[in-house]
Amino acid sequence: MSSIDVSEIFDGIQPAAKRRRDDNYGQSVANLNTGNADTAEILAALEEDDSQEESVDETAVKRIVLQLEKRTLRNREMRIKHADDPQKFMESEVELNTAIQEMHCIATQPDLYGIVVETGAISTLMQLLAHENTDIIGAVLSLLQELTDVETISEGVESALELIGALVEERLAETIVQQSFERLNEAVKDEADAVNNALIIIDNILDPMPQFAAKCVEQGLFKWLLNRACKKSNFDANKMYASELLALILQLADVAREQLCADVNGVDMILTALASYKRRDPGSPDENEHMENLFGALCASLLYAPNRLKFLEGEGIQLMNLMLREKKQSRQSALKVLNHATTGPEGRELCSKFVEIFGLRTLFPLFMKTPTKAKRKDTSPNEHEENVCSIIASLFRFVDLDSRQRLILKFVEHEQEKVDRAIELILKYQHRLRSFEKRNAQGPSTSQEDEDEDEKYIQRLDAGLYTLQLVSLILTDVCVGSHVCLSRAEKVFRMKTKNGNVLAHLGPVLEDYIEHLGEEAVEEKKRVGDMLLALEGMVDAPAQ
Repeated sequence: MSSIDVSEIFDGIQPAAKRRRDDNYGQSVANLNTGNADTAEILAALEEDDSQEESVDETAVKRIVLQLEKRTLRNREMRIKHADDPQKFMESEVELNTAIQEMHCIATQPDLYGIVVETGAISTLMQLLAHENTDIIGAVLSLLQELTDVETISEGVESALELIGALVEERLAETIVQQSFERLNEAVKDEADAVNNALIIIDNILDPMPQFAAKCVEQGLFKWLLNRACKKSNFDANKMYASELLALILQLADVAREQLCADVNGVDMILTALASYKRRDPGSPDENEHMENLFGALCASLLYAPNRLKFLEGEGIQLMNLMLREKKQSRQSALKVLNHATTGPEGRELCSKFVEIFGLRTLFPLFMKTPTKAKRKDTSPNEHEENVCSIIASLFRFVDLDSRQRLILKFVEHEQEKVDRAIELILKYQHRLRSFEKRNAQGPSTSQEDEDEDEKYIQRLDAGLYTLQLVSLILTDVCVGSHVCLSRAEKVFRMKTKNGNVLAHLGPVLEDYIEHLGEEAVEEKKRVGDMLLALEGMVDAPAQ
């Protein structure tokens, strides 16, 4: 018999005799009529009753841990001795479970976690995660989940961090995957809850210790999360949690992005899982979060250049383009993925592929009009416009001459309406940036003096400068490539600002952009500088 249902064992045990209440016992409990009291009244009465409280100190912790070790040892001996007769080790199983439950009181005293580590309790608990009885595994995972509660850890108690360090040192991730998950059957509710507790523990540790993400990859948990999140099965809470942790680990650890396609094609697995949402929306808010987690995992994976080739080979560009056309909830996230895929020199082939599959027909309607809030779901107008403009700017930067001409023709068609839209966006983000700088100037002067210049620049980028740079790059490219578009831009700028000099609007933005590019961006600096020189020559030409 491989497992014993401890809950069934407890059914046959008589409850302990109730302790006699003294005269000071809380009257709210004594006078409570449980026949007609509601849940809130019962909970309130129990909170007022402190008669059952037991102080937990160092001595108590040592006693509880020692009891756990003794009962663990006795249960192991009884299982070996009576391997063919579960009835004979049943009592020791109940005692072990009780010992684990008694350790929950320690969770109220995180300052005593150091004693738990010193007494070797962590090693004992790790051994129990490989127990033959899944109820014991579930009990240990429930205990560890409470001990590592994120609110407790966030308080910064040194001994709480010591406990987390001990769990990591004992190879928690490996033990959970190779021992606990091998025994737990998620078709059984209690065991599915145990898996959920295991995932919560991992999440709790990653919060204060992001370097643990690399351990999760090294010890096999990352691979398990990938399979669980992408598995073709009914949606459930554990599937959502697996996708959340998958995305988080990919964001935190370089090694995760590198290993994603080492043994299996992880990018293709994520794309296959996302393909189910190309023509249908998620069935619930939780499933929508699962879908967003998968998109987040895909975006993070594309930060590693070789994964972009896998994305290209897996027809990821085609899938994202289809999602843009279908106008389902996946559309905005697909736009974000395309932004990640096409950004930087590593996105050159992906940019070419996007133009090749007629992606411009899908992209430019999104450039012309920001979808309403109902259609954008959780994405803000600024995020939408940033993603669209970033993709177009990347296309101008990386595609060949033929594809570049197709881009420029998009701005020429329909009486240069896209030039009008570009100028509309430039004026919008200029206004946002001026408002931010005005608010910043009115703040305390001391904070401005102390603030790092790089931090100020990042704040300006977040306040609208980044999108302003993107649209300025696009419009400069268009005006240099088409005299018709340049004439239209001069006319619209004159109407909107009374200054028709295109270079006066775009030059300062792009000069600032060049100034803040890194030393390695030699090619981009030259490209933008050459565009400004060409635009200057075209603007000055009529006067010559």
